[in-house]
Amino acid sequence: MADVKWIKITTDIFDDEKILLIEALPDADSIIVIWFKLLCLAGKMNNSGVFVLNNQIAYTDKMLSTIFRRKESTVQMALKTFESFGMVEIVDGVITIPNWGKHQNMDKLEKQKAYMRNYMAEYREKQTALAACKVNCKTNSKVNSKTNSKTNVNEADKELDKEIEEENNHCASQPSPAAVNAFFESVWALYPIKRGKGQVSKSKREALYQIGLEELTRAIDRYIMDLQKDESWRKPQNGSTFFNSGYVDYLDANYAGETAPTRTGNRRSEAAAAALQNLFAEEQDEKVEVGDDC
Repeated sequence: MADVKWIKITTDIFDDEKILLIEALPDADSIIVIWFKLLCLAGKMNNSGVFVLNNQIAYTDKMLSTIFRRKESTVQMALKTFESFGMVEIVDGVITIPNWGKHQNMDKLEKQKAYMRNYMAEYREKQTALAACKVNCKTNSKVNSKTNSKTNVNEADKELDKEIEEENNHCASQPSPAAVNAFFESVWALYPIKRGKGQVSKSKREALYQIGLEELTRAIDRYIMDLQKDESWRKPQNGSTFFNSGYVDYLDANYAGETAPTRTGNRRSEAAAAALQNLFAEEQDEKVEVGDDC
């Protein structure tokens, strides 16, 4: 395969949910650097995102540590993080990058090259035929042929670019199950009443993933703020109830109450979390007292 010295990186990569979640981890900068080094290594290998040396030896943590000039423990931690987010997959002991076509689509490139080869062959045949015409015919035909050839080549490039963009957009809109589960774990951790986790279905988790971390965190903050206002009669929902339906009224488009206090970074207000836990504890105490009276 011809040597290709490029990979595709979108300008909004640091707004991607996975990258945002990684940035909240310890050693986030090292993990992100290793991710880009992996992408560049896969691009140089031109092996469809499969990390195998000379088509025989699978790359190990130690090999990558040497190539990337990073500690082996850091590389191992990064690979585990990538695997949990669906950014890499380990297939029969071999590290692979799924949806590699999002970063380097060789099929589209080969298709474009083949099209141009066929087009130029047909163009040369037409030019040869035109050369046999009389002077007037040849002059007019050359002008028209040159204009048409430029138009056709430009149109072909636009169509191929459009196909590549549509394919990449489709890949980006289809998160892996690992990424969805990792995202759900992060929002579940924000909600203090952790009951009924298994009752949140796969489709509902995917819907939450599409809403995004920031808006769901705002929804949780708003719900807690409303509970604090009505704590004399209102009881907190279990996690399963909130994430299956309770959050809907607290999304940006639906919420009509006061604005929740602004948070710092990816951590929800400790006071808000403590307030919800206190409400839940009071509810449990009331149940115990009633039981004692009986």
